[in-house]
Amino acid sequence: MQYIAAPWRETYVRNVHRMTDCVFCRAKTLKDDKRSHILYRGPRAFVILNKFPYQPGHLMIAPYAHTAAFERAGKGLRDEMSDLLKLSLKVLKKAYHPQGFNVGMNLGRSAGAGVVDHFHLHIVPRWQGDSNFMPVVGGTKIVLEDLKATFARLRPLFEKEARGR
Repeated sequence: MQYIAAPWRETYVRNVHRMTDCVFCRAKTLKDDKRSHILYRGPRAFVILNKFPYQPGHLMIAPYAHTAAFERAGKGLRDEMSDLLKLSLKVLKKAYHPQGFNVGMNLGRSAGAGVVDHFHLHIVPRWQGDSNFMPVVGGTKIVLEDLKATFARLRPLFEKEARGR
């Protein structure tokens, strides 16, 4: 069997069982959006890069409030998250020219939520043929762009689009 290194996952894999704080709450309180990978901050929610992306440009929209209950989210938060979804799609189309998107939430551990107590919306750009044999046969996911490059590509577009709103 051949192994391909994925060193960016080591910190997560080694520490996931010890994580007691929320990744979204930690990110929102940092004063350095570049370090926390926050691309855009709205009044009730923010757009953040997924630290372990399925594809380049894999974003998440999370509320500032720490809650697992999307069904209890107020209209203002739901409307803002919808607006941030539209903004994110527009930015990702400009930056990556994807052929489609996966958009959705995993609510609850049995639904596959990695962060169970803080709901969030995933936005994953997709292209024909972007899924290949590596995850199935090799147990490895190849992502063609690191987080620093993704942040540098997307942050200016979010700032530009936000100014035009």
